[in-house]
Order: sequence, then C-alpha cells, then structure tokens
Amino acid sequence: MKFSYQNSTQILFGQGQISSITQAIDTSKKVLVIYGGGSVKKNGVYQQVEKALENHNWLEFSGVEANPTKETMDKAVAIIKQQSVDFILAVGGGSVIDGAKYAAAAAHYDGDGWDILTGNYKPEVATPIGVILTIPATGSESNINSVITKAETQQKLPFAAACVQPLFAVMDPDVMKTLPEKQLVNGIVDAWVHVCEQYITKASGALVQDGYSEALLRALKTLGDTYAQRDNDLWRANLMWTANQALNGLIAAGVEQDWATHMIGHELTALWHVDHARSLAIVQPALLRNQIEHKRAKLEQMGRNVFALQESSDLAERTIDAIEGFYNQLGVATKLTEHNVSKQQAIDLVIERLEGHGMIALTENQTVTPVEARQILENAVA
Repeated sequence: MKFSYQNSTQILFGQGQISSITQAIDTSKKVLVIYGGGSVKKNGVYQQVEKALENHNWLEFSGVEANPTKETMDKAVAIIKQQSVDFILAVGGGSVIDGAKYAAAAAHYDGDGWDILTGNYKPEVATPIGVILTIPATGSESNINSVITKAETQQKLPFAAACVQPLFAVMDPDVMKTLPEKQLVNGIVDAWVHVCEQYITKASGALVQDGYSEALLRALKTLGDTYAQRDNDLWRANLMWTANQALNGLIAAGVEQDWATHMIGHELTALWHVDHARSLAIVQPALLRNQIEHKRAKLEQMGRNVFALQESSDLAERTIDAIEGFYNQLGVATKLTEHNVSKQQAIDLVIERLEGHGMIALTENQTVTPVEARQILENAVA
C-alpha cells in the first residue's frame, strides 16, 4: 500500500442542517444555486435554501437533467462568467452535483468545456462548490468525480479533478421522505456497485480497505433486506451515510480498482437512457462471470464475509448469484430490455462506443477487451 489520501469536504449531517449554509457560505460571495426540476420546491428544500440565503447575494439556474448534459451546463457556465459568480451551491443528487462540477471547472476555461471530458484540458482551478444532497447514491457530494453527457453525440464520459471537490456537503436525511421508490432503490444499487468496483479486484491484504468495504456492503444488504421498513429516520440516515462512504476515496486508497461495469453501463445510459444504477445492475453480473478467474479470491471473500455463504468449490459462482439475487429482490432487472434495436445491433453499438473512447482494455487487469465486452453484453442484453 502506497497512497496519498485527503478528503477536505466538511460533512454537515443530520436533520435541520440545511440552515447551516448561512454560516458555511460567506455573505461576500455571489452565489449561483444550481438545481434540477421542481422537486426541491415541492419538498420544501428550496424554501429552506431561500431562508438560509436571505442575507446573501444569489441567483439560480435550474433544469439540470437526470444525466447532466454539456449543452445544459454550458448555459450555467455562461451565467457564472457573465455574473461574476464566485460560489456555486448545488442542490440535488449526483446529477446536479456532477453538472455543477463541470460548470465550476469550465467557467475558468476559455475553450470548449468538453475538452475536460476528453482529457484535452485538465482543470486546476474551479469556482468553489457547496452541496445540499437530496438523493443518496453517487457520493459525488464529497469526491472529485463527475460524469457528463454530450447530447449531440450521445457520449457519456467521466472526469476527476481535485479543484471540484465540494467544500461542504449538507446531508439531511429528511429530504429523502418524498423521494420516489425507484430513486431509493437506485441509491442502494449505485452505492453497492461503487463499493464492488473498489473491492472485487485483486486480493491485496489491505485489511482496513477490505474490512470497511465489507461493512458497507453488509449495511447496504441490511437496508435492502429491510426495505419494507424504509419509512423511518434511521433507515434513511443509514442509506445516506453509507452511499457517501462508498465513494469518498477511503476504500480506494492503496488498492486496485476496476470500474469496467461503469464504463460499459455509461453507454447503456447514453444510448437508451437507462437509469445509471440500473445500467450497473445489468452489466455487473455478466462482467463478474466473464472475469471470474481473475476475481475468484475476492468473490469468495465477499461470499464468506458479506453473504455468509459456506465454503465450496463454487463459492465465487454462488456469490455472483447472490449479488444478482440481491438486485432481483429489489425489483431491479439484470438484463437490458430498453434497447429499441435488435440484440446484435445493441451490442455492436456499445462496442463501437467503447472503442471510440479508447476503452479497449478495461478492469484492473486490462482483460476486458472488445472481445470480452462483447461476451459480457451477449449475457447482459435481452
């Protein structure tokens, strides 16, 4: 293990914490509040933000999509530049936060913001960001990652930059009370796969990272198993905190990571608008079965320590079955049915996209080439 780890985001966790942004944002700052649709006005979050910012100079930008597009966020970039905005408050889930990160970085660049996603520009400065989280899932509220879609070309790409790490994140579980069932389930699945991408790799002997990953997976499994009792404060708080811890950088420190499930899943979202979490549930079981010999040791460890499965020669196989069963238990499909073309056309489209992005050697072992990706999709596409 050799790593540098720092997470500078201040977490303001608990009921009633939205009011704390009054002190968290200096009144000398000109604030742009970025949010999605009208849900923050229906659930009372917007009104709480209004009250907390009554002595601040602020304006707003709304309409961020479920998968934030470059085209939409470039409008926010223009406002930041024209209005000399010097602080961004992202109010929403991972999509709003990711969009805000793009806008914060692109506002300090004279070229096309898409250069950030293609790697042609690496941002080192950005407008400071604070977050009020409304949907627990991505962990974007306290990490350096963002994923943006270019609607014009149906491309969905990630970027990471230290300068877009949020300064603070308000996490009030009460905001989850009005979330649709689908988003709660998506939060469990998204966080689960985030942990898996950092855990089901090579057996490294990293006791803290492995142990913490397993604790997070057991917590998510418990939340899934007790989903019928989800309408209580403790259930909501546990999901919000677990999803945050799944992708705040800690369990990734000093260990190898995969992320192939995400790279393939992103294409399903870009092409057919499959919910991000559900695209992961479609890809992951097929990918794990395809890569089982590389991941057997960690799958067996997960089977023992997360699912409490008994030792056997097929423990890794049964662990993958248990993962797929967990998704099915939550009503989440593990086959792509949303494609509006033939199965073969769908697979060809995804492979073409992956090759176009240079994603021809995925996973921690670089063993998912277009050949393996095609085999994975054969099993993942209905």
